[in-house]
Amino acid sequence: MGTLQPALNATSANLPAPVASAAPAVSTKTWIAVIGATLGAFMAVLNIQIVNASLADIQGAIGAGIDDGGWISTSYLIAEIVVIPLSGWLAQVFSIRIYLLTNAILFLVLSAACALAQDLSQMIVLRAIQGFTGGVLIPMAFTLIIMLLPRAKQPVGLALFALSATFAPAIGPTIGGYLTENFGWQYIFYVNLVPGAIMVGMLWYALEPKPMKLALLREGDWAGIITMAIGLSALQTVLEEGNKDDWFGSPFIVKLSIIAAVALTAFLVIELTVKKPLLNLRLLVRRNFGFGMLANFLLGIALYGSVFILPQYLARIQGYNAEQIGMVLAWTGLPQLVLIPLVPRLMQKYDARIIIGVGFVLFAASNFMNIYMTNDYAADQLLWPNVVRAIGQALVMAPLSAVATAGIEAENAGSASGLFNMMRNLGGAVGIALLQTVLSKREQYHSNVLMQSVSVFEEATRTRLEQLTQYFVNHGVLDRADAAHRAYVAIGHTVQKQAYIFAFSDTFYLLGMALIVALIAVFFLKKPGQVSAGGAH
Repeated sequence: MGTLQPALNATSANLPAPVASAAPAVSTKTWIAVIGATLGAFMAVLNIQIVNASLADIQGAIGAGIDDGGWISTSYLIAEIVVIPLSGWLAQVFSIRIYLLTNAILFLVLSAACALAQDLSQMIVLRAIQGFTGGVLIPMAFTLIIMLLPRAKQPVGLALFALSATFAPAIGPTIGGYLTENFGWQYIFYVNLVPGAIMVGMLWYALEPKPMKLALLREGDWAGIITMAIGLSALQTVLEEGNKDDWFGSPFIVKLSIIAAVALTAFLVIELTVKKPLLNLRLLVRRNFGFGMLANFLLGIALYGSVFILPQYLARIQGYNAEQIGMVLAWTGLPQLVLIPLVPRLMQKYDARIIIGVGFVLFAASNFMNIYMTNDYAADQLLWPNVVRAIGQALVMAPLSAVATAGIEAENAGSASGLFNMMRNLGGAVGIALLQTVLSKREQYHSNVLMQSVSVFEEATRTRLEQLTQYFVNHGVLDRADAAHRAYVAIGHTVQKQAYIFAFSDTFYLLGMALIVALIAVFFLKKPGQVSAGGAH
């Protein structure tokens, strides 16, 4: 990477925007490194959603129960969220080339190993290690874009990164559903191998060798690393398992919550007091980075939350299989493939903050379009909300990354990348946990309200019960008491289904409101050209 020093200087120099735009041309080798790294980030994010789309099939194949099977995803996410903030420092220790290539190769090996797992315990261990290697690929792509590309070219790199951050979660269920239905669940892991080999080849060619700095291991912020790993692991587990275990009704969740609170508080104190912190948390007081992080956290809630809630709705209410769900969600992904490459041009013509604002408005609107769902609300009715969502997501990610990291020095690129990407993933975990809880609580609320109307004292209810009883008698139920019981059960199912439809509508309202708050945060961002390398306060 010695030939890339002009680009590094251009990134870290305290230059006004017109001068920075005259940065030297970027070499082909640099672009290959950036594209290879972003391909790795794309695969790491895609792997989360591909597996989630096929979780039921995997659970059945390896003999896992529904509750325990959730750990197939949880173990990956815990490892990923822990390693993301570690990656900047570990890349300094082992050099970017060795660190990135090692983890890229291990990610592929572990993908193949997951496909060969024989039981739940094997799968959980393999997925955890895979998450640790895949988690490296996400922040390292972001770091390389900030470090290697001059300011004028960063929007192009960030647009590539946006494909991993927003397009991959949207298209994951489509690919996962198709592969599972047509080839078997093992292929959701095998699909990584060909693009992964291309990624390794690109990184091998483009990243120049640098000496390792193993002495940094002695100077490492080990107290910060340990408290962060314990705190984030505990927090992620609480968020993933909390709703299933009745939150604070479970002693296990209470203990983990206390551990998370104590460890993360200790981590914050350590990072703000030690000489060489793992993460430079003082970046958060810079106006653009701080408000950019808030908007990114809320984007994570809506991004991963909507990818979680839509398949739930389509499976539970409409009875869709994995492939059918994937086809519906394709419309949240495919338009992004067309739009994201155009975003850098828009950023040249318009204030990036306006583009972000329009993106958040459209993303919020797509959720508000789904708050009046009915029994017939299926693929056709979801088409336009999904297209609007795709346009909104495509407009948000690259400009938000560019504005948030404006003025970040090269030496702080690792911290900025780790914090920014960790916050989006944490937002996703919070969003999914919140939506699971809201869905169950609102279903109970709507059921209670509806049951007050569906009373045996109401003429309409008695008429419907009589019609259903007669229907069951006419279709082979000989005992009239049994037929009447079935009529009551049928009405109960109808009420519960309607209550769930109302509850799903409520979750979309919640996602829309989260994006409105993100939009408010955007109003506090300064124009990138006004932010110096020292950061605006």
